[in-house]
Amino acid sequence: MDPVILSRWQFATTIVYHFFFVPLTLGLVWFVAIMQTMYYRTGNETYHKMTKFWGKLFLINYAMGVVTGIVQEFQFGMNWSEYSRYVGDIFGAPLAIEALLAFFMESTFLGIWLFGEGKLPKRIHLATIWLVAIGSSISALFILLANGFMQHPVGYMINNAAHRAELVDFLALATNPKGWLFFWHTISSGFATAALFILGISAWHLVRKQAEPVFKKSFAMAAIIGAIAVASVGLAGHSQGQEMRIYQPMKLASLEGMWESEQPASFSLLTIFDSSGKQKVWSLRIPYVMSFLACNNFSCGILGVDELQEQYQNEYGPGDYIPLMVLTYWSFRLMVGSGLVMLVVTFYAVFLIWKKWPEKWTKWLKWMPFMIGLPLLANSTGWILTESGRQPWIVQGLLKVEDAVSPNLTSGMIWFSLIGFALLYSALIVADVYLIIKFAKVDPDIEIKEFDNLTPSISGSGN
Repeated sequence: MDPVILSRWQFATTIVYHFFFVPLTLGLVWFVAIMQTMYYRTGNETYHKMTKFWGKLFLINYAMGVVTGIVQEFQFGMNWSEYSRYVGDIFGAPLAIEALLAFFMESTFLGIWLFGEGKLPKRIHLATIWLVAIGSSISALFILLANGFMQHPVGYMINNAAHRAELVDFLALATNPKGWLFFWHTISSGFATAALFILGISAWHLVRKQAEPVFKKSFAMAAIIGAIAVASVGLAGHSQGQEMRIYQPMKLASLEGMWESEQPASFSLLTIFDSSGKQKVWSLRIPYVMSFLACNNFSCGILGVDELQEQYQNEYGPGDYIPLMVLTYWSFRLMVGSGLVMLVVTFYAVFLIWKKWPEKWTKWLKWMPFMIGLPLLANSTGWILTESGRQPWIVQGLLKVEDAVSPNLTSGMIWFSLIGFALLYSALIVADVYLIIKFAKVDPDIEIKEFDNLTPSISGSGN
C-alpha cells in the first residue's frame, strides 16, 4: 500500500485515540478547581468529597492523555519529515511554547496538587489546581494555533532558495482567527464532555441512592455548566462554518454535499453517494437554509465543488482537490446530531434541578450513563471533519499531503508501527475504561482512602 495512505492512517489512528482523553481533561480539571474552591470557601465536607472523587478520575484520564500524546510529535519526524522541513520554522514555534511553558506548568503544579494536600497551606494548594487548569488551556491554545496555521496559513514567507516556509510575523500566527475559533470550540467541547461525564456517573449513583449530597451537587453543577457549554459549542461551530466559507470553501461544499454552486444555497437533508464517495446518487434538500447558516441571510451564494475544483486546478495545477465527501458529509451530521442530543440531555438535567427532582422525571436518570459517549462521538467526528475536509492539503493552499511524507519510508516500516500503535493504544483504552469504571463506582464516603491508594500508581505511570 502507498506509504502516504498508510502514514495518514497511522496519524489518524493515534490522534483519534489521543483525542478521546483530551477534551475530558480540558473540562474536568476546571470542575475539580471549582469544587475545591467551594470547599475552601465554605468548609463543607461534601465539596471536599467531590474534589477527591472527580480529581481521581481526572488523574486517570490525564495520565492516559500524556502517554498517548507523546507519540504525535515523534510522527512529525518519523512519517512527515518533509512537512517538518517545509513548515517546521512556523509549526515548531507554538509547539515549543506549548511544551516548554504550558505542559511544564500544568504537569509541575499537578504533582504539587497531588502530593501537597495537608503539607501546603490550603490557599496555596487551591492555587495549584487552578494553575493546572490554566496550564491545560494554554497548552490547548498553542496546539490549536499550530493547527490553525495548517487550515489558514498566516505570518509566513516562502524562502525560494531553501524551498521552505519561514515565520516572519509571530503576532499574526498568535492572533490567527482560525486558531482562536478552534480554541473556543475545543474548550467549550471540553466543558461539555466533562459535564456529560459527571452527569452520567452522578446519575448512576443517584439511581442507587448512594452519597446523594455529593452527587446531587455534582449533577447540578454539571447540568448548568453543561447546558451553557453545549450551546457555546454550537455557536463556535456556527462561527467556524461562516469562516470556512471564506478560507476553506471546498471543505464547506464537501460537508454539505454541494456539487453545483447555488445562490441562494440549500441545505442537504439527506444525500446518498455512489461507491467513490464523491458523486451524488440522490439528494433531498431544503431551500435557503445553507445561505442563512453560512451568511446569516437567505440570499448569499455558496460555491460548489465542481466550480472550486476548476478554480483550484487553474491556481495550483492539475489534480484532485475534492476531499472524500461521504466522509465529511456524515462526520458533520454525526457531530451536529450528537450535539443536539447533548443539548436535550443537559436541558433535561437543568429541568430536574429547577423542579427540585420530581419523581416522575427522575426515572429517566437510569439512561444518563449512556450519554457519556455522546461527546466522544461528537469530538471524534468533528476532528475527522476538520482534518479530512482540507484534503489533499496538509497546509491549506501551501503543501499537499503527498509532498509532506518522509521520502525514505517503506510500507513495511509503517505497517509495523501502525499495528504496534493500534495494539498498544487499544490496550490503553481498555485500561483507561477499566480504571474509570472501577473508581467511578466507589462510594465517596471511602474515596479519600481509595485516592491515597491510587496516588503511587498514577505517579508511576506519569514517569
